[in-house]
Amino acid sequence: MQQGTRLQGKVALITGGGGGIGAATARVFCDEGAAVVLVDANPEALERVTNELLRLDARARVKPFVADVVNEEQAASAVRFVAHSFGRLDVLVNNAAMRNYSPLAEATPAEWHDMVSVNLIGTSNYCKAALALLRASGSASIVNVSSCYAVTGRKGMGLYDATKAGMLAMTRTLAFEEAPNGVRVNAVCPGSTLTDFHVNRARAAGKSVEVLKSQRQDTSLIGRWAAAEEIAWPILWLASDEASFITGTTLMVDGGLSIM
Repeated sequence: MQQGTRLQGKVALITGGGGGIGAATARVFCDEGAAVVLVDANPEALERVTNELLRLDARARVKPFVADVVNEEQAASAVRFVAHSFGRLDVLVNNAAMRNYSPLAEATPAEWHDMVSVNLIGTSNYCKAALALLRASGSASIVNVSSCYAVTGRKGMGLYDATKAGMLAMTRTLAFEEAPNGVRVNAVCPGSTLTDFHVNRARAAGKSVEVLKSQRQDTSLIGRWAAAEEIAWPILWLASDEASFITGTTLMVDGGLSIM
């Protein structure tokens, strides 16, 4: 496999790296020369993704770190692991997320606490833990993975969408605060993305992958699901020096859903 150079010499930490968009981002980053530390609470998923990356390219510099993003001490340990393993940190991708399907009228305080703990506090934990190393980089980038539904409406996932909207506010504020320190902060808002999470959920409900694929034709102008790599490539761009004059931006990667 021929390796690109868009992240040559850079080191990235990706949360939620055990599958889906996180795993796809790790593949793209490794292909472009980055060293990558993957964080996930699921050790089996992390091992599977790490082994697959090494199978694709034995030269890939990738290491797993098992942690729950809710835990602030584990976030600090993950960043120390990055520093010990690779000596620096240039890119942070906050991708770990929790979903909830309760209507707002029925959601309990416990459900709200769980969602905020993962989607907002988890993101904050890694930003806070990583900033010292990112500032030392001189040209660092944080990419927060939000959702197209942070800016448009739907029913049934209000807790998820509210926390994803909060990530956009956090992105803008952190961009203001860290611009003097050479750290850019941006967000991507994926649309419907076909990941193992959706495939496994459909199969558990007795639904085939073919039927699943046919059910998102009206949730984008393009009329299909995104592949996880189609979200990873914009993340790569924002992480790279090609986006060196971009900060505080929300990039819609939703096939046009947000303008429908």
